Amino acid sequence: MSGVSVVFHAATLQKPHIATHSRQAFIDVNITGTLNLLEEAVAAGVGSFVFTSTTSVFGDALRPTSGAPAAWVTEVVTPVPRNIYGVTKAAAEDLCQLFHRSHGLACIVLRTSRFFPEEDDDKTVRETYAKDNAKVNEFLFRRVDLEDAVAAHVLAAQRAPEIGFRRMIVSATTPFLPQDVRELRADAPSVVRRRVPNYEVEYQRRNWKMFPSIDRVYVNDQARKELGWQPRYDFAHVIGRLSSGEGPLSPLAQIIGAKGYHAQRFAEGPYPVE
Repeated sequence: MSGVSVVFHAATLQKPHIATHSRQAFIDVNITGTLNLLEEAVAAGVGSFVFTSTTSVFGDALRPTSGAPAAWVTEVVTPVPRNIYGVTKAAAEDLCQLFHRSHGLACIVLRTSRFFPEEDDDKTVRETYAKDNAKVNEFLFRRVDLEDAVAAHVLAAQRAPEIGFRRMIVSATTPFLPQDVRELRADAPSVVRRRVPNYEVEYQRRNWKMFPSIDRVYVNDQARKELGWQPRYDFAHVIGRLSSGEGPLSPLAQIIGAKGYHAQRFAEGPYPVE
């Protein structure tokens, strides 16, 4: 890392690898790998360290009990990881905080929501919704366009020296408000109709469906405030693109496309689920 001023640490084993890789492999890559990078960054005098984490660290905190309102997820929510992926990403976040505390390394942790273009791993979702239908629905509460995710990383690298250390959620700006959370669990289409009234015309034209219930909403207020991040691809913007004949993805996301998680193909789904 000699001469390096910024580290973008996005290397990881992810949720799609849980069924194909050992827990030890997750520890070796996600925890030990992060430790190696942090130590080298400190030794080289790196100015900014940006760690790509995940909203998956919240785990069971995203699963409200039956009859409870949707979870309103901000950075103050305590993570409760529910698999080895979440556990190792949360541990890597803590290593970043430790290296800031002990060595003064400026480090921003970005908890990104979904931006992968592959079809959903949930068979019921695949069978019930067209691929783009499900992804556009997710812009309401749990998805971010790749172009906006990249912009957040660049801003994090620029702002890290003055911020020091911070964890931030990176997700599309939701149209929902905290007072919507109970109704979102019971009747999500009614809430969407109220907040983005023009969506139904485009959905009817495409024979798309809204999710009947939404169980969590990722809130990006902190990243927008502290980084000056201005994500473009929210649900309303995507609906506008669809209405004008464009696709839901940004030009950058279209260029990059789907990279896949494994070298082999599987009989059912984009990857096996544990």
